[in-house]
Amino acid sequence: MVVMAKKDVADMSVEQKLKNLYQLQTMLSEIDRIKILRGELPLEVQDLEDEIAGLTLRMGKYNEDVTSAKADIAARKAKINEAQVAIDRYKMQLETVENSRQFDMLSKEIEFQSLEIELQNKKIGESQRTADARKADIENAKRMLEERRADLDMKKSELDDITTETKAEEEKLREKAKNLEQSIEPRLLAAFKRIRRNSRNGLGIVYVQRDACGGCFNKIPPQRQLDIRMRKKIIVCEYCGRIMIDPELAGVKIDKPVEEKPKRRTRRITKKDAE
Repeated sequence: MVVMAKKDVADMSVEQKLKNLYQLQTMLSEIDRIKILRGELPLEVQDLEDEIAGLTLRMGKYNEDVTSAKADIAARKAKINEAQVAIDRYKMQLETVENSRQFDMLSKEIEFQSLEIELQNKKIGESQRTADARKADIENAKRMLEERRADLDMKKSELDDITTETKAEEEKLREKAKNLEQSIEPRLLAAFKRIRRNSRNGLGIVYVQRDACGGCFNKIPPQRQLDIRMRKKIIVCEYCGRIMIDPELAGVKIDKPVEEKPKRRTRRITKKDAE
């Protein structure tokens, strides 16, 4: 498509500017319709991907905890073996003691090493419980991960089907909209896009319906309606700020209300009239 010169765009009549804007609105509304057709699927896919990433990270942390607990258990078992070896050695030395002082010293060492074994066994129990709890957490995370991956595959399949059906149409509309934007004055286009962003339904230009704004449905004074039909200047709704266009220029047929003819009143014939 040939790009219009800036001078040509600036010299364009208000009527043509409004017509181009409304055509652009129609294309953008159709693109919005396609997005609505996809619904919340893209967000749902992203949420599931984030949840899967979180579960995977959590499982990694659980595995680290299990590995750490196992290493702690192994280290404490080694300490128990060392303490047991010391106890056996001290017991053998007890058989050859020569005085009560040596006996008391060896007895205390045996008692100390026995307490060390008791302490290490207690710590081993704590580490084992931690490892068991984390293993249970891993199994739960695995189950959740399988469920979320199945959900993700299903949502991605749905999204791919919809995207495949609408991709060509959306790309075609975007290309047409891009080309049409080049025929609209930059300041007017910027204002139109700003209005679209601020409106809930994405409408930046609307036609008059039943003497009211087609965006916010507030009544439009007769003189202002006349100005809109004259197509001599850009007019916006004083309530919602949307640009307004004559329905005829927008190519919209408005059914005019049919005026009911007054019913003829039939005069009852009295006895006096009959005479």
